[in-house]
Amino acid sequence: MNFSNSYEQLDDFFYERTRPVPVQAPELFLWNSSLAEQLMVPNELSHDSVALAQTFSGNHILPGSEPIATAYAGHQFGSFIPQLGDGRAHLLGEVLDLFGQRWDIQLKGSGRTSFSRAGDGRCALGPAVREFIMSEAMNALGVPTTRCLAVVTTGETVFRKTPLPGAVVTRVASSHIRIGTFEFFAARGDHQALRTLCRYTINRHYPELQEEGQIQYLPFINEVIKKQIQLVVEWVRVGFIHGVMNTDNTSLSGETIDYGPCAMMGIYNPQTVYSSIDTMGRYAFDNQPEVMHWNIARFVECLLPLIDADRNKAIDQVEPLIEEFTGRFEKKYMEMMGKKLGLMFVKKEDHNLIVSVLNQLTNRRLDYTVTFDLLTKSLMSKSTASQMHNELEECFDLWQKRLTEQQATPQEVHELMRRHNPVVIPRNHHIEEVIQTCEQTGKATLAEKFLQVLRSPYAELEQTSEYQEPPSDGDNDYQTFCGT
Repeated sequence: MNFSNSYEQLDDFFYERTRPVPVQAPELFLWNSSLAEQLMVPNELSHDSVALAQTFSGNHILPGSEPIATAYAGHQFGSFIPQLGDGRAHLLGEVLDLFGQRWDIQLKGSGRTSFSRAGDGRCALGPAVREFIMSEAMNALGVPTTRCLAVVTTGETVFRKTPLPGAVVTRVASSHIRIGTFEFFAARGDHQALRTLCRYTINRHYPELQEEGQIQYLPFINEVIKKQIQLVVEWVRVGFIHGVMNTDNTSLSGETIDYGPCAMMGIYNPQTVYSSIDTMGRYAFDNQPEVMHWNIARFVECLLPLIDADRNKAIDQVEPLIEEFTGRFEKKYMEMMGKKLGLMFVKKEDHNLIVSVLNQLTNRRLDYTVTFDLLTKSLMSKSTASQMHNELEECFDLWQKRLTEQQATPQEVHELMRRHNPVVIPRNHHIEEVIQTCEQTGKATLAEKFLQVLRSPYAELEQTSEYQEPPSDGDNDYQTFCGT
C-alpha cells in the first residue's frame, strides 16, 4: 500500500508518534474484499490471510506507514474533557483509492498510547464485529460513514464485565479530524495551531474554499453545518441512533464515526434510547438534530478568536449561521420525509401529513422500517394497501389523496419511495445474535451471511426475509454498551 502521512507532517503536538502494541496470535476474522480493491491493497497482501493478520493487527508495519495517535478533546454528555485522544487507536497513514480520494487507515484496539488514561488500549471481538457490520450496513443504506477493512482476532483476552476474545478493527475514514480536535487547541489558547488545523481541514475536505493566504472561516463553518445536517437527516431516514454524539465523535468530514452504543430504532418512538450510559436520554432518536446543533456551536466557539480579535464582533458574524441551523435542518428533513412518502415536491402543508403519519406510528406502536416498506409496497399491492389502511386509518386516506395531486405514475412514486425506504436494516436482535455466535464459535460464518443481505438493503434477496422481522419483545429491554 502506498502510504502518505500528511497529518503526521503537522506539528508534533497534534499527535504522539507511537507504534501498535504487538499481539500474541493474530488471525484474520473479517476481510472487506471490495473495499480492499477500492483502496488498491496489493493482491499479494490481499490474498495472504497470514500477512493480512500480521499487518492489520499492528504486528507488522507496512513500508511508508508512520503510526501516530492523534490528540483531541471533547464534550462528553455535555461536560468538557480537555484531553482525550486516541487511547486505543493508531493512525497508520493515508492512501489514495482508485478514484483519487484520500482515506485514513486506522487500527482500533491496537494497544495503549499516552492518551489511554485508565484504558487497556484493546478492543473485544464483539464491538469490532459490531463496527464492521454497522458501517457496512450504513454505507449500503447510503448514509455517510467510516468503513471497516478488517477485523483480526488477537489470541488474547480483554477484560470488561467478563473475559472476552480480543480483536483489532481497521477503520477507513475520510479523516479523523473531529470537533474535539479543534477543542483541544482552543482550550489551550493555541490560535496558531487552530489556524493550521483549519487550513489542513479545508484543504482535505473543502478544497473549493481554499484561497491564497486567507482562511474563509464563515464559508468553512457553513459547509461544516451543511454536511452535519445531511448526516443527521440520513440517520433519521433509516432510524439510526448514534448513542454517543459527543463532540469527539463528530467528524469534520460529515461521516458517522464510532459505532459503540449505537442501535437501530424498531417501534417508532421519538424518545428511544438504547445506550446504557445515556441515562438522561440526551442522545435519544429525536434529540439528535438538537445535539448536532449544540455540537456545531461548540465548534464555532473554537474559531471565534480567529474570526475577529473582538469576541463580540466575531459572535455577530457567526450568530446568523448558528441560528439558521434549525430552519435548514427542518427543510432537509421535510424533503427527506416527503421522499419516504413518495412526494416528488414537498409543500408547506405537507408538514401536517408527515406529523400525522408519525403520530399514528407512535400511537399504534408500529415498526418504523416495516411501516414505510409496506407503504412502498402498497402502491403495487391492493392487499398491502388494505393492510396499511387498517394500520394508518385516515392518515392513509390523506396520503393517497396527496399522491393523486402529483403528476407522477404509481411506478415513479414507488421507485422514489424504494430508494428511501429500505426493506432490511441491521436490527438489534440480529446484531446481538451474530456477535454472540462469533464470540462462541470463533467463526465469522453468520456475520458474512448477514453482511450479504445488509449490502443490498433496498432489494429482497433469497435470505432477506430471515433478517426482516422485528424482535418479539419490541426491543423493550434492549441496551447497548460502550466498547471500552
